[in-house]
Amino acid sequence: MGTSLRYAIKFVDNMEKAVRFHVEQLELKLRFQSAEWSEFDTGPTTLALHVASAENPAGTCQLGFGAADISSFHARAAGPGVQFTSPPTALHGQRIAKLRDIDGAECSVSGP
Repeated sequence: MGTSLRYAIKFVDNMEKAVRFHVEQLELKLRFQSAEWSEFDTGPTTLALHVASAENPAGTCQLGFGAADISSFHARAAGPGVQFTSPPTALHGQRIAKLRDIDGAECSVSGP
């Protein structure tokens, strides 16, 4: 059981302008757009745009990994060297855990 990179999440100041840039300038195929979250078809890893916040300023990025069994992943990874900022929690129809990598960047890991 490994993990895979599922999402590259970019935080943006203005969703309309950001979507337009990615479609018109980078020629990405828009999967869907909403006021808070938009996605592009980019192969096995999805590029997602999320509205920026004080915690996640515009221009920053976050990686989203997937695990076949999030509970098992959490149990194995929890311990010295891995700082979880949130345990697996139901969100958007799946369970998502958040952790900090060795450089302090927050990542998410999702799964059933």
